[in-house]
Amino acid sequence: MQYLVESALYSASQLFMLPVLLAVILMFLYAFYAVGGFLWQSRQRRQGDARGFDLLHSWRQAPGMSAVELETLAFKRLEVPRIVTRVTPMLGLVATMIPMGPALKGLSSGQLDQVSDNLTVAFSAVILSLLAASLTYWVVNVRRRWYAEELVQIEHEQRNGRSAAASIAHELTVETV
Repeated sequence: MQYLVESALYSASQLFMLPVLLAVILMFLYAFYAVGGFLWQSRQRRQGDARGFDLLHSWRQAPGMSAVELETLAFKRLEVPRIVTRVTPMLGLVATMIPMGPALKGLSSGQLDQVSDNLTVAFSAVILSLLAASLTYWVVNVRRRWYAEELVQIEHEQRNGRSAAASIAHELTVETV
């Protein structure tokens, strides 16, 4: 009975190998997409383009937005990269552990080429996962700071009018990444 359960668990875990590897690849590609969008937004911000200031631009299009609505918009825009940042390392671990079973089986039967192939997949997947998580982590944290600065500027403009917030806008425009 125990052998049957162990075999079923092993077989079930092997079914997840392809979907996990595909998810790792998709998240790796998404990380570069996110970095590209981030770099473009950074360029827009340095040039003073209003579209680079997401929350300010949205608020100026709809000045009746409350602080809660703006914060919700910021959370919404950070949601996908935050999920990628947190889920990708877990998938990397799964993609590392799944091929370990066949690698150990190959080792016990003296098939070193099978061990090598499985370990190559395992380590490649975890490396790509960690790179993707690192890139999206960087994007999320810098954007979080940008959104906080924009919320401060919106608050100043609501209290004191646009001219009083001009110096803050200038500071946000000349910042470095």
